[in-house]
Amino acid sequence: MRTLAAVVCSLLVVLCVGTVEAGSPTVPVTVAMQKSGSEATLLGMFFHDHQLGWAVGSGGTILKTTDGGHKWKKVSSGTSSLLTAVYFRDAKRGWVVGANGTVRTSKDGGETWSVVVVSTQAPLYGIAFASPTKGWMVGGNGTILQTTDGGENWIDQASGTSAALYAIALTNELQGTAVGALGTILTTADGGKNWTTQVSQSSATFFDVAFADDTNGWAVGNAGALFQTIDGGTHWVDRTLPCGRTCNKLTDLIRVRFTDPQQGWIVGERGQILRTSDAGFNWVEETSPVKRSLMALSFPRATAGWAAGEGGTIISISAAGNK
Repeated sequence: MRTLAAVVCSLLVVLCVGTVEAGSPTVPVTVAMQKSGSEATLLGMFFHDHQLGWAVGSGGTILKTTDGGHKWKKVSSGTSSLLTAVYFRDAKRGWVVGANGTVRTSKDGGETWSVVVVSTQAPLYGIAFASPTKGWMVGGNGTILQTTDGGENWIDQASGTSAALYAIALTNELQGTAVGALGTILTTADGGKNWTTQVSQSSATFFDVAFADDTNGWAVGNAGALFQTIDGGTHWVDRTLPCGRTCNKLTDLIRVRFTDPQQGWIVGERGQILRTSDAGFNWVEETSPVKRSLMALSFPRATAGWAAGEGGTIISISAAGNK
């Protein structure tokens, strides 16, 4: 199976290590296939609530559901470019980003999309908002773009790196963390006026980053890379899980989300799904109905999530035991 980096490239040309356990019956988790009606590789996904969501991917694909994924419909994006990420500020206003500096915005819940002109041709991989007015995009060649007017205009910020940046997480309007290739981790404490390179002591490619609160965060990447911070991103500790007796090689971990300080989820290569209910001290490997790589993940609430990936794969994740 191809990892996120391989797919993107081909389509564009706590101080101890936790353990992995079998699924626990004390926290029932149900994972079910959904019919996307698409064969596109889906790289980005965002759910506004447990009914309304979107997924994006290759060939300019945008899919939308209004019933929790029971039915997905394809909507026109107006582009054939690879789309890598989607974000909705509310039920109506959203953005998608992708190859060659592609940015589209919607004001009607993703039914129609219009072009947003930005000052880069670099591929864009991640987008997030800290408030209704302030948001960031990240991408290739160390690209960081910021808006302070609700997404109408986007301006460059100096990142101090040429490494590809694959994801960004914001804890408020001033504090943010971006991660990417070659172990790159950048943090800002002043709304992006200055970005500081943090030492990860790793050459891993980090595909995603997420924070459970202002101080506790996780970054995931290739070859099972799993890193934790407990001080808002200044220091990072390697929590990469051991391979185990039945493991031939460490699986690439592609997306991570925390629904509260205790409950977290990771998806990755070959359909892998990991869950923690103790702030990452232990990770449970859930039974997955797919062997295709999962490259997108969204949890609008603790008990309901969705993941998407290769070949139009979409799965729902129901965690009845979570708070």
